[in-house]
Amino acid sequence: MRGYPVPLGFVFRSRAKDEKAPADKAQVTLSKQTRDPQAPKGRPTPKRSEAQSQRRSVANTPTTRKDAARRQRDDRRAAMERQRQALAGGDERYLPARDKGPVRKFARDYVDSRFNVAEFFLPLAVIILVLSVVRVAQLQNIALLLWLVVIILIVLDSIFSAFRLRKRLAERFPDQNKRGAVPYALMRSLQMRRLRLPKPQVKRGERP
Repeated sequence: MRGYPVPLGFVFRSRAKDEKAPADKAQVTLSKQTRDPQAPKGRPTPKRSEAQSQRRSVANTPTTRKDAARRQRDDRRAAMERQRQALAGGDERYLPARDKGPVRKFARDYVDSRFNVAEFFLPLAVIILVLSVVRVAQLQNIALLLWLVVIILIVLDSIFSAFRLRKRLAERFPDQNKRGAVPYALMRSLQMRRLRLPKPQVKRGERP
């Protein structure tokens, strides 16, 4: 059977296509392999800023229960330190819930701006206790009398302070919740001025 001559152009063109096809396949495979592993399947590669934020959030997430507990302890210590500084400086943002609000602040300022008989109870109690220990009948009688006088003065002063404070609160804060403010102020008046927390923010005699 007689053969037909094959054109040279067809041969070279076929070889060029065969060599180009594997190169294209390798390029496609390489592009697939170089896709960002953080990008979800079938979605475009995220931007650089998004990838950094994702890595940062993953790094900040506690990996173990021990890390989570340590972070909670650190947060509690930071909150306690902020609260301690607020009690010393009067920063309303970090005060405990019982001390927050303008009503409680006014009650504190009202107590701190005046002399309260109850704040001298501890020093007087020490003096009375020493007198009562001495084995002298006359001194023991004086100690007993002082006890009665101090208790009566504290009761009268507390009643007067509560009445005045309730009136001032009604005038200053007519539409706000004032529940518990008066007992809060009376409990503060029982403490010595230097030991009160939050620290006094007004001087004695200064009108709150």
